Amino acid sequence: MVASSYSCCVPNDGALREDDRVTNRLAQSTSPYLLQHAANPVDWWEWSDEAFDEARRRDVPVFVSIGYSACHWCHVMAHESFEDPEIARLLNDRFVSIKVDREERPDIDSVYMQATVALTGHGGWPMSVFVDHAARPFYAGTYFPPQPRQGMPSFPQLVEAISETWTERRNDVLSAGERITAALADRAVPATSDLPPGREDLDAAVTSLARDFDERGGGFGGAPKFPPSMVLEFLLRHHALTGDARSLGMAVDTLDAMARGGIYDQLGGGFARYSVDADWVVPHFEKMLYDNALLLRVYLHWWRLTGSGVAERVVRETAAFLLDELRTDEGGFASALDADSEGGEGAFYAWSREQLGACLGQVDGEWAASLLSVTDGGTFEHGLSTLQLRVDPDDPARWLRLRTALAAQRGTRPRPARDDKVVASWNGLAIAALAEAGALLDEPDWVDAASAAADLIIAVHLGADGDDRLCRTSRDGRPGANSGVLDDYGSMAEGLLVLFQVTGDDEWLAFAGILLDVAIQHFSDGQGGFFDTADDAAPLISRPRDPSDNAEPSGWFSVANACLTYSAITGVVEYRDIAERALGVASTLAGRAPRAVGWGLATGTALLAGPLEVAVVGHADDRAWSVMRRNALMATSPGAVVAAGPEGMDIVPLLRDRPLVDGRATAYVCRHFVCDAPTTDPTELAVRVGTRRALLEE
Repeated sequence: MVASSYSCCVPNDGALREDDRVTNRLAQSTSPYLLQHAANPVDWWEWSDEAFDEARRRDVPVFVSIGYSACHWCHVMAHESFEDPEIARLLNDRFVSIKVDREERPDIDSVYMQATVALTGHGGWPMSVFVDHAARPFYAGTYFPPQPRQGMPSFPQLVEAISETWTERRNDVLSAGERITAALADRAVPATSDLPPGREDLDAAVTSLARDFDERGGGFGGAPKFPPSMVLEFLLRHHALTGDARSLGMAVDTLDAMARGGIYDQLGGGFARYSVDADWVVPHFEKMLYDNALLLRVYLHWWRLTGSGVAERVVRETAAFLLDELRTDEGGFASALDADSEGGEGAFYAWSREQLGACLGQVDGEWAASLLSVTDGGTFEHGLSTLQLRVDPDDPARWLRLRTALAAQRGTRPRPARDDKVVASWNGLAIAALAEAGALLDEPDWVDAASAAADLIIAVHLGADGDDRLCRTSRDGRPGANSGVLDDYGSMAEGLLVLFQVTGDDEWLAFAGILLDVAIQHFSDGQGGFFDTADDAAPLISRPRDPSDNAEPSGWFSVANACLTYSAITGVVEYRDIAERALGVASTLAGRAPRAVGWGLATGTALLAGPLEVAVVGHADDRAWSVMRRNALMATSPGAVVAAGPEGMDIVPLLRDRPLVDGRATAYVCRHFVCDAPTTDPTELAVRVGTRRALLEE
């Protein structure tokens, strides 16, 4: 049985029992990851002042273990060490042990990941950090085995050695903590240009990416390969801005390779977190909300740009995955599906030729095995294969029938566990993707789902403490205790701005403005950039500040992108100025580290291309108005924004003083609120905004 299958919600009477089946303090947590450890014999604490007070009282060091619920190696270390009574007793005797969910506390994770990388040259999860009473790290690593293995010390050996060093050479430990903490405090953000990226910077980024591009397998660099979502968005926008064939080629080759590989769930839709190989064959099977939201939107933009059938298929299947498997009862979107299920990592997803035959019959099973690259020896482990779709089926109807049968059979297997906490920033990404996809592909249910998720975030996450602040997470409709970080504000503002453009509901625009104002007031660094935590957040050993993208857009660039869009819709130039200053670091890194600033470069293309402001005035039940609104949303210009609503909707600046012409639905195409002559012709609007596949009929 794996950690993800625990029944964790055990009542806690506040007292630790004497035997090894202790219910620890984590039983009261709202984090599914922490609840996975609630029945460990380790006397876990959550991150708190009380935990450090206890360490001072006992005069022992602190062990900080950081992970997340869908993490395979977190489960492995939990089984091997944290469930072991003797190892737990060693930890309990000699340390105060703290468990941190990195998804609830990305600020803590960021600080100690920097320390781990500085000390070891690499990072990852589970992260194992030993700190002093001032929370200063003096030793760090990731996974440690229960017995010595391949030159790696065992976890018990490490625990004993650190405890002895703490007791016998305390000054050495404290000095190491002081040095590491000072180095973290001195870690500078890369030099920032005074100007946002210009055309030369963006072209230099493309040239740099081309040097690192994998011509055979798509993507950048070698194994392991993570979906480069923000970089792909930049490349599509760069092509739309410049017509550069290199940009489109790298994006399309990568998107096509991922869609056809094992990293994509060919039966249920959605992407796994990364591929362990360079050809996208074998994934690390956990499926994260942020990956799927970002990729859904990138594939949508590929479809909008080229009409690709593969892109549309992936959009529709991934949207179905989000709605069917990640939507919570409260209307939000859960964080992740686990990599593991009963049988181990990937057991839910992998197949043998024999299993295909048993499900489909011999003839159909052989046909499916050939189509899906299921081999006799297996492409994964234990003779099993991941499912790939390297070529389009020669009989689409047959494939649809067999896919349905395989999905139904797979549904009888033990399912991976779901981390059902709702993270504000990741829901913002999902809101943006589903709202835009629903509008462009005429799927109103997707727009409704995006609206419901936004309602949940506004109702539960915003103002939980009676102010305009976001909390980071919720679960079962209850707000969590942790404050929102910068990317919560930026990504949620982005989602609300897309929702406004799709629905015309000005409340979404107003809430986006509130979030951006909080971000500007409480997260700005005074130098044109942003800290990741608010100015009044509980202090850590350093205040994290990093413009670099990771698996999702950095908060720095998320806020910049949302400010740019908000300025284009409202005409308030101060927000554009804020975006321009924040993008200076993207100018600096464009030519030498473009993969670290993909979202900043994508925002830079929008800055250069826009603002292209499109106001569509009319009545929602008017077919011509609907056609023009969709044609406006189909514009491929990175700088395009859309406001659609009735005549006289003066609360939205872009719609103010935009009358109907001859009583007909009317569109205005503007730059900096200076507009061309209005048009009532959907075809003419499509031409003006560069829509490549317009709806022409009225």
